[in-house]
Amino acid sequence: MTQGRYDQRVRVFVEVRGGQDDWQEAEDRFTRHGWPVRTDRPAGQDPPGAGAEPDPDARVYEIEVRLFGIARGSDLGAAERVRKVARAARLEAYVLRAEHIHRDRETRSQWRVIDARGRRAALRSPWRRHFAGWSLARGSYDVGGIVTGTARQALRLARGGAATDPSGVAIRPLDGMWREPVRRWPEEEGERRTVHAVLWALVPAVAVVFAAHAVPASWWFWGILAFAGFAGAARTGWRLFPDGRKTGALLVLVVSVFFTAGGLRLAGSQGWGPTDVFNTALIVGVVTGLWLLVRQWTWGEWVGWVVPLVLTLLVSTFVAAGSVLHALYADELGLSSSDLDVPPLWQFLASLKLVSMLAYVLVVPAWWGVARHRHHSYAAPGDRTNVILHTLVFVASLTVAGGFALDSAGRAAERTKDAAADGTKPPQYFGVEPSWTCVRTTTAPGNVPGEGPALDRKRPYLLISVAGGTVVLWDQATQEPLKFPANKAWLMPAEGGGDSCG
Repeated sequence: MTQGRYDQRVRVFVEVRGGQDDWQEAEDRFTRHGWPVRTDRPAGQDPPGAGAEPDPDARVYEIEVRLFGIARGSDLGAAERVRKVARAARLEAYVLRAEHIHRDRETRSQWRVIDARGRRAALRSPWRRHFAGWSLARGSYDVGGIVTGTARQALRLARGGAATDPSGVAIRPLDGMWREPVRRWPEEEGERRTVHAVLWALVPAVAVVFAAHAVPASWWFWGILAFAGFAGAARTGWRLFPDGRKTGALLVLVVSVFFTAGGLRLAGSQGWGPTDVFNTALIVGVVTGLWLLVRQWTWGEWVGWVVPLVLTLLVSTFVAAGSVLHALYADELGLSSSDLDVPPLWQFLASLKLVSMLAYVLVVPAWWGVARHRHHSYAAPGDRTNVILHTLVFVASLTVAGGFALDSAGRAAERTKDAAADGTKPPQYFGVEPSWTCVRTTTAPGNVPGEGPALDRKRPYLLISVAGGTVVLWDQATQEPLKFPANKAWLMPAEGGGDSCG
């Protein structure tokens, strides 16, 4: 399949043995993967075949492998891809040489072509001269078209299209780079250095957040990490610009101090701690890794990876649509899910909670995406679909999600039971809001039909819900649920479990 999108280009010299049929098969495979064949020569002849031993049944191809990922290690990644393609085609092929093709774009100023005669006429008018700069900036003299380059080069390009009077054409800058004395890195190199500078600037802020919630004995570690972050920020800032290295280092250090001040503020708040930092980093890392993985997928890999993952999410969402968390919570209290009257919004939020528990399992495919981006040999595409690996991911996803669900519902039910035993206000759980209540029956308590222990009107009960015309209570004395028809009693709020209902 032809690959129209890629990050890196690698020149690879491949020796293919076996004769004309195998050569044709190799060329077809190269074309199918979107790798142009630049030249080919018999083995032992002029480049690219000069490095191989002379062999009438061998031919050396110069191909251009196009792949995703970073530049570093792309030569190894390209060589591994070629080897796997040859092995899948049962070809005897050897990668003789692989080298990264570096192509980066210079950062150049852009200019707008303007009408020089109209501009000069405006400058000769005394009253229009005061507004000439503003009129120029808003495009009053633009005649269409832009040019790119230095000031002299841009002017030559603009006047090159004027057939009659070149002096009637001028240019105005669209940015301020043309007057800056500091040289600039090429486009992609500048982006890479900027990203490194921002990441190092964030390290002290993260260290401060963790140090604020850590034991005093570990402060030395976080202090060293913060110092290393400032040193790394200064180093990356020093390398941020080709000129003005001190300015770059100072700029990145100021940004790092600003981030660290924000980290101190977060560390001082009660709602933010190391767990929040870890969860945020986990989510960002998983999303980034999955994106790096998905952007490289071919159709075969979509079938091999997407189907199991989508199946996992669909099954989990289907189970969650039946409010599995609420069902587990009710089961811990000796109830059924029909005994809980939960609004649809809370059922949806509980479903999101269950699906979010898969984030820990998605670390595996996320790391796979990072490994591919960095050209790790074990992650290079070309192997056949690993059904066992996909099955294990599916089973692990359901197992981990089920374990987290059981733990979440179990802990919530235990907190409810503890609150009932202590007579305190119980916590809510995804729309289930237990509260203390006094019960007044319309007839004698012994004549009220229901399930559970006998009703005592003198003490309060923990009201779980009123669902389907049934009142569901929790008896703090017997630690059992109690159910009876809602039309046989009325409920009055109580302050706590220690109150008397008179």
